[in-house]
Amino acid sequence: MRLVFEACQKLGVFQLDATFRSDGGVTALFGASGSGKTTIIRILTGLSRPDDGRIIFDDDVIVDTNRGVFVPKHKRRFGIVFQDDRLFPHLSVRQNLNYGRWFASKVKRGDDFGPIVDLLGLNHLLDRRPENLSGGEKQRVAIGRALLSSPRLLLMDEPLAALDDARKAEILPFLEALRDQMKVPIIYVSHSVTEVARLADTVVVLDNGRVTMAGAVADTLNQPAISSAQGRKEAGTVIEGKVARYDREHKLITIGFNSSQFFVSGPEVATGKTVRMYVLARDVMLATAFPQGVSALNVLDGKIIALHSNSDGTVDVHIDCRGTILLSRITSLSCDRLALAAGILVYAIIKSVALESR
Repeated sequence: MRLVFEACQKLGVFQLDATFRSDGGVTALFGASGSGKTTIIRILTGLSRPDDGRIIFDDDVIVDTNRGVFVPKHKRRFGIVFQDDRLFPHLSVRQNLNYGRWFASKVKRGDDFGPIVDLLGLNHLLDRRPENLSGGEKQRVAIGRALLSSPRLLLMDEPLAALDDARKAEILPFLEALRDQMKVPIIYVSHSVTEVARLADTVVVLDNGRVTMAGAVADTLNQPAISSAQGRKEAGTVIEGKVARYDREHKLITIGFNSSQFFVSGPEVATGKTVRMYVLARDVMLATAFPQGVSALNVLDGKIIALHSNSDGTVDVHIDCRGTILLSRITSLSCDRLALAAGILVYAIIKSVALESR
């Protein structure tokens, strides 16, 4: 799959001028509210015409303003999932799902109802109406309906934004299964770095209508300009490695990366499997001497390469741990007490880590 997007559009005082490409997998459009993410989705779906630009999907020219090409939305065969589920309240889950099949071409329409229902865990919900579903269940139905239209490309416009943390945690494993099993290319819009770190293969960073950065997840999200801009809850570091071994007695996974290793508790993951970890900056404590008598299993030595003071009284400390850059966000008082400065050797003590199999 190859998607080429080039578009300019003026909307009042806002000006979109964005260019990016996607070669399959999950491509995340990442940025703050008002950065242009949803404008791009509207142009991709055909809900909006760019003032200037072109869109190419595989070998099909979808939009080319110079040549007067504009394929209408119903002929693009792009599925879309919005923030709100947009289910039909008078129809059952089964009927809402089957509605998506009307948009599948006769050639593509197959016996995929059962596999998609199984994938999204909807079997026990088929006879319910939307009013009797949780927010996470509604979004799973909306995703299933979009998939049953047999889309060439799935567009997801902040599908978790309206959900609380518990519902997000409920639906994320289903999004991972969708990514890994359905093999449908996805454009995923989000302003949540933890969602992007967990789901995406490629990230396109937007700011004020322009692409400021694009590339692989770890390379992009670990840039100081990105990590420092995140709030207290989400700032962190993406680390990729491979499973070295699994301790069944303690249910502990050992993950090797560069010349270091992480210990993560959880269910067994096959040895040699590539995994991605997201280490929250707030979960990284620092010490200037090797810590003794602590419960944390993950202690990495490294050298401070940069410090950045935040307006809320915290300091972002960027540490080079043998080739892996780790972010720690501590109070300015702690920074002063430890007399931290660039070039100093420190020990990063990681209290917890989020792990995702890739």
